[in-house]
Amino acid sequence: MNRWLIPALLATLALASSISLICGTVWLTPGALFAGIADPHPNLAALLVNEIRLPRLVLAILVGAILGLSGAVLQGLLRNPLAEPGLLGVTGGASLGAVIAIYFGFSASFVLASPIFALIGAMLTAGLAFMVARGSGTLALILAGAAISSVAYSGVYLALNFAPNPYAAYEIVTWLMGSLQDRSWDHVQLAGPFILFGGALLLLTGRALDAMALGEAQAESLGVDVVRTRLLALVGIAFGVGAATAVTGAVGFVGLVAPHLVRPLVGYRPGGTLIPAALAGALLVVVADICTRVIHFGPPIQLGVFISIVGAPFFLWLVLHVHRRTA
Repeated sequence: MNRWLIPALLATLALASSISLICGTVWLTPGALFAGIADPHPNLAALLVNEIRLPRLVLAILVGAILGLSGAVLQGLLRNPLAEPGLLGVTGGASLGAVIAIYFGFSASFVLASPIFALIGAMLTAGLAFMVARGSGTLALILAGAAISSVAYSGVYLALNFAPNPYAAYEIVTWLMGSLQDRSWDHVQLAGPFILFGGALLLLTGRALDAMALGEAQAESLGVDVVRTRLLALVGIAFGVGAATAVTGAVGFVGLVAPHLVRPLVGYRPGGTLIPAALAGALLVVVADICTRVIHFGPPIQLGVFISIVGAPFFLWLVLHVHRRTA
């Protein structure tokens, strides 16, 4: 591994984080930023940073990191460069849970209803995927996740079709586009522990992923518990990505793109990709969130939409690149 990779990613992430605290509808100079935070008396800068921008930044880092880490683990586990966290149905389940909360009016009476329902939906779909594929191979897990994800999104579209009023439909669509706007410390406290727990489980798979690059049979002959590794990956993604989706909505492409950005710099070793991919994912989301605040085409562009606009061309290039390599 390039020994400067992780320090360089950390330094870049720190720079992007500083910019994130400064920019927005009200721009702050670096001097005003530090003076506002250091002043013990409440002031505009301190309130703006501590109550609005800092929780938004913390969520951006957590969400980006778990998406990048999950993508790296899945691509190593499945030995598929096109794998990403939504493949196991976790994102679809979280989306359906949030839509249920919005459709039946729970989110109107309790601000954290949508994230809580989304988290429950992610856990249920991940558990169902594991039960369906239990005792079978990785391919069965992928197929189960795809089937469950299709059912979950069918429920989302059904809710949109029968939305009780235009405002409910608008709220559902807005949530599905993914955003960090109006997120608070309550959202950090809700999602943070689950994301950190899920990330810790995913990091435990690093050494096993290196062995599984040779194939599951070869990994087992080297003493790797393939079933345990698969279970760690599934539970880690369920907790981490489920919690991330619960508080931000659906944010795609980060889990797909981040591992590919750092993989050539770590010698294409699956285990060595995990931490750099997490940092790259965090950096991608923080930079994208900055762009949604400073780039205006009329109405504010949502985080998930912006990342999709940037990520889709990369995905197309990746498909063509893989096709050329395998042709």
